[in-house]
Amino acid sequence: QVQLVESGGGSVQAGGSLRLSCAASGLTFSNFAMGWFRQAPGKERKFVAGINWSGGSTYYTDSVKGRFTLSRDNAKNTVYLQMNSLKPEDTAIYYCAADPTGWGRPASSFGSWGQGTQVIVSS
Repeated sequence: QVQLVESGGGSVQAGGSLRLSCAASGLTFSNFAMGWFRQAPGKERKFVAGINWSGGSTYYTDSVKGRFTLSRDNAKNTVYLQMNSLKPEDTAIYYCAADPTGWGRPASSFGSWGQGTQVIVSS
């Protein structure tokens, strides 16, 4: 059974940084692409970033390009989302997700989810 546990959320002022982590178990981590989605209050959950099985390819939604960096450590079964220059519109619950195809896109490929971690960015 795939288990994804997110950590690192919190409250920060605009312009600040946070690093989210997602520890995975119950899967052969190096075979899976990993990703992050977010859901703002009253809105649908949306794709933020994805990374393929090897870490050689990353994908970002336009609104976070140049500010967020996704990386993975296959030895630690962990994926990291470094978020810099945070904006109030980044406020959301952030969910880690796993994609068994290994590619990290399209977003519909992700089928396992964590419980989420809250990120609040104040102006």
